[in-house]
Amino acid sequence: MTPFQEQLRALFAAHQIAVTAEQAAAFEQYARLLQEWNERMNLTAITDDEGILVKHFLDSALALRLARPAGSVIDVGTGAGFPGVVWKLLCPDLRLTLLDSLQKRLTFLETVCAALGIEAALVHARAEDGGRDPALRERFDCATARAVAGMNVLSEYCLPFVRTGGVFAALKGPQMEEELPLARKAISVLGGRVERVETYALPGGDRRALALVRKSRPTPKAYPRQGGKIKKSPL
Repeated sequence: MTPFQEQLRALFAAHQIAVTAEQAAAFEQYARLLQEWNERMNLTAITDDEGILVKHFLDSALALRLARPAGSVIDVGTGAGFPGVVWKLLCPDLRLTLLDSLQKRLTFLETVCAALGIEAALVHARAEDGGRDPALRERFDCATARAVAGMNVLSEYCLPFVRTGGVFAALKGPQMEEELPLARKAISVLGGRVERVETYALPGGDRRALALVRKSRPTPKAYPRQGGKIKKSPL
């Protein structure tokens, strides 16, 4: 086992997250692909091993443990695959869809999934367009997103994908405390209700928050609006 894999397993074990030797090897391959591709395109500002282990892999894994998704998951604005690819590596039974507006990111993720033996649907679309697509709208048990937009805007991007009874899992930083009160109207209008907010900290002290929004009724047909309207006039 390589030093990277040993460090990952020890880091996850310290947070009561079990990782097999096979999973650890897959995580290292993912990290190396991220570093290699990042030299050609801007995927992440975090490229050192420790940063990838803590701020990408562990951060995503802790959110998975708190959210406990099951069934179908869509990662909206997935970027380099966080948290979706990490969730799939740890929970192979999840049916994963990765959505992003930039094809080059999806090309990277296609390479990652092929290299790691991951099955995932890759969708090239803006979130607001995907949310109006009948093939995607209200089709998922869970929608998730990390560091994409403010909570009121993010809710309009993500809740339309969630079936009634499903959940929207929003990965945020300490700004959640300020953003959530401003987003409660949007969440209600879009058919959701805040179920709970979990807070945690990464090694080094970076604070994180996970908001779990339950979809209690269908999203009205008027939403999501066009992207410009969502940003200019948040609900």
